[in-house]
Amino acid sequence: ARHILITHGTDTMVLTARALANVKGKTIVLTGAMQPHALKGSDAPFNVGFALAAAQAMPSGVYIAMNGRILDPATTVKDRANHRFVSEG
Repeated sequence: ARHILITHGTDTMVLTARALANVKGKTIVLTGAMQPHALKGSDAPFNVGFALAAAQAMPSGVYIAMNGRILDPATTVKDRANHRFVSEG
């Protein structure tokens, strides 16, 4: 497949995305949830829908789609205190 969506645990999602950086000719989007899907108010449904759209719209490359943002894994970190992913670059 040319468009790939990966649901992933958020603790190591950035590491996996970076490991996939050399995959060419595909659009790979990783997403997860800061709140597990089983909990009320989880961000999982939104993040999966957003990531699905990103996988179809973005050019070839590897991305993290979280909290309504598309991020470059090379410069992204998990901000545990604020429950989000941020770009350091």
